[in-house]
Amino acid sequence: MKIYTRTGDNGKTSLLSGKRVDKHNKRIVAYGSIDELNSFMGLIRDYSPKDYKDEIFLIQNKLMAIASQLSNDKNYNNIPNIDKKDTQFLEKAIDRMTSKLDPLQNFIIPGGNKLISFTHVTRCVCRRAEINITVLNEKENLNKEILLFMNRLSDYLFTLARFFSKTLDISELKWNSE
Repeated sequence: MKIYTRTGDNGKTSLLSGKRVDKHNKRIVAYGSIDELNSFMGLIRDYSPKDYKDEIFLIQNKLMAIASQLSNDKNYNNIPNIDKKDTQFLEKAIDRMTSKLDPLQNFIIPGGNKLISFTHVTRCVCRRAEINITVLNEKENLNKEILLFMNRLSDYLFTLARFFSKTLDISELKWNSE
């Protein structure tokens, strides 16, 4: 089977139902941004200490479920869903890492090493994906847990970047407004 179909050559693509829509359709933009986010999550996983690879892989699987949900324009029931326990998983991970970090008293300037920088870039991509999903949510009635999960995921990534700084013994770059 060839990877190219030529069906998208005119700026159209298919939703899960087979319905053809513009490639700039809000639904396509939303799940495309999840694909971008998931690719950056893979980059973090590749550079992460072994202890975090499985956790990040689990999150990547949830992002695949979210992308599937966002491509689902006919409410098919056989697609994995995101629910409260998925968001709670992120909250527990955030709490676990935060308990080992110094309290945050300044804004953090991203950087310090590749892994920390990649994690901050991924956080920003996550925020953009969240924005794209909220735009779609204004038009479509999306599962609210997707919005909660995405918001919590950016918090997770910020905390993960801070945790990597601590684990790798790299000083956080604190912003001084003066």
